[in-house]
Amino acid sequence: MEKFAFLIHPIELEDIYRKYKQLRILPDTIVEALTSRLSPSIVSSIDNVVGNDSTAEGLFVGVPMTSRMMMKFPLERVLKKIIQAGKIAEAEGAKILGLGAYTSVVGDAGITIANNLNIAVTTGNTYTVAAALEGVEEACRLLNKRITECEAAVVGANGSIGKVCSEIILRQVNVLNLVGKDMDKLEELKLQLLSRYPDKDIRTSISIEKGIHNADVVITVTSSINDVIKPEYIKIGAVVCDVARPRDVAKAVQDKRKDVLVIEGGVIEVPKGLNFNFNYGFPEGLTYACMAETMILALEKRYENFSLGREMEVEKVDEIRGLAHKHGFKLAGLRSFERVINQAHIDGVLQEIEKLEGRAMKFY
Repeated sequence: MEKFAFLIHPIELEDIYRKYKQLRILPDTIVEALTSRLSPSIVSSIDNVVGNDSTAEGLFVGVPMTSRMMMKFPLERVLKKIIQAGKIAEAEGAKILGLGAYTSVVGDAGITIANNLNIAVTTGNTYTVAAALEGVEEACRLLNKRITECEAAVVGANGSIGKVCSEIILRQVNVLNLVGKDMDKLEELKLQLLSRYPDKDIRTSISIEKGIHNADVVITVTSSINDVIKPEYIKIGAVVCDVARPRDVAKAVQDKRKDVLVIEGGVIEVPKGLNFNFNYGFPEGLTYACMAETMILALEKRYENFSLGREMEVEKVDEIRGLAHKHGFKLAGLRSFERVINQAHIDGVLQEIEKLEGRAMKFY
């Protein structure tokens, strides 16, 4: 049987308080200091992972640091804690380790971690991108949009993930806006894409506001530590896919733009019978794409550093999507601001679009 492990950690202090209610009386800084002294530990087993022609089992290993702590504490200290967690997975017989949430972001995106372990390491970013782009297609369908008729924008197009997203979305749309900080690099990317897709309309902008103001679909993948997508930038009824961590889309968008559908990637349905033995906020049978990638690679016996560092390849995105389908993993829904999107949410967005478009027509 194949064996894998996946690292998880509390996203924010509220996740810690849910388990240790008595800590609420202490200042956040004290809670962070106490939590950071804990050692990584096994959280649960993952059972009955059945693929097309193989089976696997795994472990959740917990890293006792929140996202804020990983960004705030010295990098060496954070990496040491993550590597400790990886050593636990290694000792338990795991052949591949998946880096969950911010453990995949810190430092050099997994390279140092992999160099300090004797097992394969993956960030899950490749399937995350594949699922996010599949999620964009689904979001357009839910809002009654034909993606082939949409104008798209990629914010952070100069980055490795941005380049991959730009090429993949360009397969489906005719108009694409490349948005980034360096116009020379944007123009270089534009020429590269036009060499493969000569009939497409590709535009460039170093202004996020101008670059996305007419986009029906926005994919944002910057490495900014602050949000960059403001409520007033976005077109009525747009689909905004935020692949970045920390997130690019301001939380104010959630409150002020009820007509906009913000998604943070696809929710993945796992093969029937798979049991996580741990509640991390998703309904039974659903998981994150990054987590799914680790399981898929184990089922495929692909014990290699599949998604590591900040470079990414279109071919690998296509490959992991194919392997996911082979082993019974598929897109099951969407999530927004860490919550699974339900039909009531979609209905609310559609109603708000109709109301705002009606007002615009009346004004016109």
